[in-house]
Amino acid sequence: MLTPRTNLTRRILGALDASPSRIPVLVGGCGSGRTTLLQQLRERLGRTAALYLDVERTATTPERFLRAIVASSPFPVSEPAPAGARAAFDATLGFLCRAHTGSGEPVTVLLDEFLEMRTFESFPGLRRVLHDLIDGLTASGNRVVLTRRYVARTLRLLRDRSSRFEVIHMPALTAEDTLDMLGLAGEAAALRDVAGAAGTVGVPGDHDADYLARTVQVLADGRPAYVRALVDELTLMREHGGAGPAVSDPVGALAALMGPEGRLSKHCGFCYELRLHRARGYGALKAILEILGEEEGLTLTEISQQLQRTPGSTKDYLSWLEDVDLVTARQKRYSFTDPLLRVWVRLHCRATAPTEDDLAREVHRYALPRLPPQPELRPQPAEAAYAMASAGSGSGIIEID
Repeated sequence: MLTPRTNLTRRILGALDASPSRIPVLVGGCGSGRTTLLQQLRERLGRTAALYLDVERTATTPERFLRAIVASSPFPVSEPAPAGARAAFDATLGFLCRAHTGSGEPVTVLLDEFLEMRTFESFPGLRRVLHDLIDGLTASGNRVVLTRRYVARTLRLLRDRSSRFEVIHMPALTAEDTLDMLGLAGEAAALRDVAGAAGTVGVPGDHDADYLARTVQVLADGRPAYVRALVDELTLMREHGGAGPAVSDPVGALAALMGPEGRLSKHCGFCYELRLHRARGYGALKAILEILGEEEGLTLTEISQQLQRTPGSTKDYLSWLEDVDLVTARQKRYSFTDPLLRVWVRLHCRATAPTEDDLAREVHRYALPRLPPQPELRPQPAEAAYAMASAGSGSGIIEID
């Protein structure tokens, strides 16, 4: 079955195979799967034909960044390391744009968090690092794929730039993707085959698996990191409470993950601080997020009144939050970009740690409006088909009269 994720891979490979090749720029928030996709591309293309670079982890000084590239590159490097920040950056850009395989073929360069090269702007002669990088990649004969977590900033940088750049928003996971991650895709397909052969609408296990997948997908907002955390938690629950999707409690799993030591709580806390530290006005921005945590969909005027600041100052603060993708404006009303991050703010941006009652209340408040409707079954035929599937599982043969 084709999903937005498989179509995404095809779209990227199609862009790279075009003549001249286009430059895919994958944008998406924390946990959207950008890095995973780049690493999968490297494995697919071959480590001797593709160079993956985690710019965020290695962009310190231009000289050390160049050394990190040379040390990890599978491609030949003939030029000696130059002295000086500007010379080192020029050598880096030259290598990325002109690197080739041992047989002289162009290579594919995968730059994860490519705009972190702005770190070099604090060095002499490197005020226009990002513009030089974009111009160099545009003229390069190599194939390039870029990623960035800050969507608004990336779109602003690439506005009016070369048409070689193709911005691609990371798609949310579908219910089918989630079913596969839950390890229930095969089980659900087998049960559907049984139901189809019996001429029934469905079987309980089939609907349980699909309903669980849809529930996990909506609770996680389709974000791969959130889906993975929920899937892992549900796996632990099944191991301790029995087998099968019927014993799973995705809302309970989400409550456990959002506790003070929970995996999703730590992930949301990391993303919250990371984005706030990249913006201006740290304290005022936190206050606005707390206001929107209490009530979403507020206008600029309503936020400024609660913040007790002028509309002009509040507009600046909101623009800085939009710049790091923490809030989104729709019809002049502001909300969190990530709905689970809002739950985290309500739970953890307070004087005391949340209690079990607090966790249950906030998670249910978030979950209940999002839960998909319970499936409707025709009990008798479905149960008969399910019983036949169970009876035939021992011999591997299913008989249907």
